[in-house]
Amino acid sequence: MARYLLRRFISMILAIWVVATLTFFIMKALPGGPFAREKAIPPSILANIEASYHLNDPLLKQYADYMVRLVKWDLGPSFKQKGRTVNEIISDHFPVSAQLGLSAVFLSLIVGIPAGIISALRQNKWQDQLAMFLSVVGVSVPSFVMAALLMYVFALKLGWLPSAMWGQFKHMILPTIALAGFPMAFVARLTRSSMLEVMQQDYIRTAKSKGLSQRVIIYRHALKNSLIPVITYLGPLVAGILTGSFVVEKMFAIPGLGRYFVQSINNRDYTVIMGITFFDSLLLVGLNFLVDLAYTLVDPRIRLMDGRK
Repeated sequence: MARYLLRRFISMILAIWVVATLTFFIMKALPGGPFAREKAIPPSILANIEASYHLNDPLLKQYADYMVRLVKWDLGPSFKQKGRTVNEIISDHFPVSAQLGLSAVFLSLIVGIPAGIISALRQNKWQDQLAMFLSVVGVSVPSFVMAALLMYVFALKLGWLPSAMWGQFKHMILPTIALAGFPMAFVARLTRSSMLEVMQQDYIRTAKSKGLSQRVIIYRHALKNSLIPVITYLGPLVAGILTGSFVVEKMFAIPGLGRYFVQSINNRDYTVIMGITFFDSLLLVGLNFLVDLAYTLVDPRIRLMDGRK
């Protein structure tokens, strides 16, 4: 167990370092700069601005300084948002994205898992066909299309819900549904296929031969093993949603982290781009590690020993 944790920790550090390094050099390779769009800046003033941010240092020195700051969790100042650091932007706006993202994840699970179970138990019946049709629609329709459709119907036409802004529960409903559309459908399909496979296992047939009720067989014997693929998907799902859906946050005027990431790309705000990308990579590898540990809770047959499962 200790060896496995150590190896996973080292691999996590390497993955984060690769992401940070690639992001840094890609940003430096792009033409222009964060102050290239400023109007009528004299070359002398532009040189002073770049010197104050150490943008005129040799590239390798900039890279070394950036790595040192990352270790200290200092993501640097924003070039475009005066007086604000990347750390402040993340601490101020990630909670908004997290609130929206956790709501979307919760909705995906409480709807997707039961839909997949019902679909598997009613295979080839109308319940199965309806659930799979809706899941195909959910997987096929992008979140921004779903967001536009929900906004048009429930906000503009019916007037039941607000089309934008943030702060009250009613502001969360439409963006949460828009974000949850794809993962909800994907979770339903994963649960259905896994449940169908588990129900064909020998231990399920043995349980049936003992006269156990279907409810006991499903919830005590089949459900845990059928959720393993869902747990595998849960790591990248939670990381992706928690960091905010860029387009959905922009469409609903939600002051989340994704909205500021889009603005930083448009403004060439390099430190914000690199900082949010680094923060996202930390979330992704950390949640995937927690998913590996969660396997042992769901299926006691899985053990993390000597670097193997």
